[in-house]
Amino acid sequence: MASADSSTPVHTAPEPGSSLLNAIKFDEHGLVPAVVQQFDSGQVLMLGWMNKAAIARTLSTGEAHYFSRSRGFQWHKGESSGHTQKVVEIRLDCDGDALLLVVRQKGVACHTGRMSCWFNMVRDGKLVVTTEPEIDPAAMYGKSNH
Repeated sequence: MASADSSTPVHTAPEPGSSLLNAIKFDEHGLVPAVVQQFDSGQVLMLGWMNKAAIARTLSTGEAHYFSRSRGFQWHKGESSGHTQKVVEIRLDCDGDALLLVVRQKGVACHTGRMSCWFNMVRDGKLVVTTEPEIDPAAMYGKSNH
């Protein structure tokens, strides 16, 4: 077995049997990215950020909670819109620094009224919108901008 030299990064895999909160490698702000995927279609819905409190709340309620980096607080997905995410499964990546939440999405996932936040595609070096909103955001939140 070859040994790693000093220029090769060494990644420690999470220990099987350890608790999720102990296995996660949070960033310098105490956050971990969470990719969110629809359970039946495999569609990637969004990317959220979670701190320990949001993960603990997600585990205790079975519904997704995130930490808003821009607003600086924990929030329950769907608290304003009613478009909640029932967590089917949580996975931790091989390095322990990213989560995958497999969810049953109720309504749309994106605050723009689309099912997925990944509606901008690059074609010929330019962004192209690939899907139109399914719901008017004003109707979801009672205002024009969320």
